[in-house]
Amino acid sequence: MAEPQRHPEEFREPSTTDLAAIEQEMPLIEAEVMLLDAQITLLFSDAAPSEVDWQRLRRAQRRVLREARALLAVRNLSVRQVA
Repeated sequence: MAEPQRHPEEFREPSTTDLAAIEQEMPLIEAEVMLLDAQITLLFSDAAPSEVDWQRLRRAQRRVLREARALLAVRNLSVRQVA
């Protein structure tokens, strides 16, 4: 059986621009992971969620919003500088 042909783009390494974009998004990614962790804790806890669990969830939600806002502000600033 013949090996499927692959596009050369599938083999390329990330460029410095790609890596910079990933680095710029890392705070949001980390915040989303923290939110997911808090949600999983609430869903799969053996006991009823405590007030601390709910506070952790709210704190994680606020962090996601804060990081998303910051990322959008940086992207909007770069778009304005290019225009």
